Amino acid sequence: MRDVYIVGVGQVPVNKDSALSSRQIGSDAVRLALVDAGLPQERVDALYVGNMLSGIVSQQQQLGGLIAEYAGLEGTEAVTIEAACAAGGAATRMAYQAIAGGLQDVIVVCGVELMTHVDRQVMTRALATAADWEIEGAKGESFLTLSSKLMSAYMSTYDVAAKEFAPFAVTAHGNALGNPNALLHKAIDVDTYMESRAIVDPIRLLDCSPLCNGAAALVLASGDVARMAAQGRPSVRIAGSGAATAPLALSRRPDPLRLDAVARSTRVALEQAGVVQDDVDLFELHDAYTIVTVLSLEASGFAAPGKGVHLANEGQIRRDGALPISTMGGLKARGHPVGATGVYQLAEACLQLRGDAGRNQVPDAEVALVQNLGGIAATAVTHVLLRES
Repeated sequence: MRDVYIVGVGQVPVNKDSALSSRQIGSDAVRLALVDAGLPQERVDALYVGNMLSGIVSQQQQLGGLIAEYAGLEGTEAVTIEAACAAGGAATRMAYQAIAGGLQDVIVVCGVELMTHVDRQVMTRALATAADWEIEGAKGESFLTLSSKLMSAYMSTYDVAAKEFAPFAVTAHGNALGNPNALLHKAIDVDTYMESRAIVDPIRLLDCSPLCNGAAALVLASGDVARMAAQGRPSVRIAGSGAATAPLALSRRPDPLRLDAVARSTRVALEQAGVVQDDVDLFELHDAYTIVTVLSLEASGFAAPGKGVHLANEGQIRRDGALPISTMGGLKARGHPVGATGVYQLAEACLQLRGDAGRNQVPDAEVALVQNLGGIAATAVTHVLLRES
């Protein structure tokens, strides 16, 4: 196994511009990442694209080849990888494995998604394909209704009030204010959260991540290439990578409040990296809904069952806390362009470890845990990033 580094990142600001195309924003992100890496296009061995919905809502498949052409990588090996909302993380893991295994030296990973160019009902139905369609989607379930069931069960099981979820949304929105690529630049407080309308009780508007468009890219490279591309800044190594699955349908899980795929993928990634939870300086988790944030914290080993919600109330998740999360706004406020989300998370964590996160910088960050989920944690892809001088 060879060491694998992130040597370049590129991000297109998350937006709601329905006139954009995947080829446009995807190729823009790729070019930005290559410039950041200081590598020419000719040095790229492959392009891996993470995407969930293009074939369903945009009638466009083969995004790998399409973005390769428009990014100046025509002729380069290019594929598209789908794992629902975990597509970006899965594409990164595939690229990591190819480089670690010695098959290639430089791979660009691009996550891209368009979500605002179709009617909201069409998008809701398309997103529901990430659940078990036969058991859930075809019977009217959506991720809103499924998340509401999880939140209701959590509140009932552990005697938790709705107000206790508010600090997760408040923290994410506060962090997004310092991220120029975030969609929502609006500070909120607990009262704002409690006054936001109920969508599917007990899920409120401010429990949810927004529909949006976006593209982000990473340049992954072997150690030899990374040393040439270092440009005098700290190196960021992918020290651990884990992936796992669970039944897509919540009804087929022994305990829906236990995210088994999250627990497995986290354990594998941490063990491979040789670190434990106490070593983690920041956690970019999949906060598509506040209840998923809480369950992810518990499944990842940062809190016991029923105790994850208290991490926010105790202030531990702030940038100056013991476990900063969603440091650039997370899915909740940066936005959740589903197939691109995992790449945004990794790009943001990389900037933190390089010391390039601006006003959102976590002091002395050396270890980042990054987790991207598909569906209600039916697929979990977890990476550990380490800063090296």
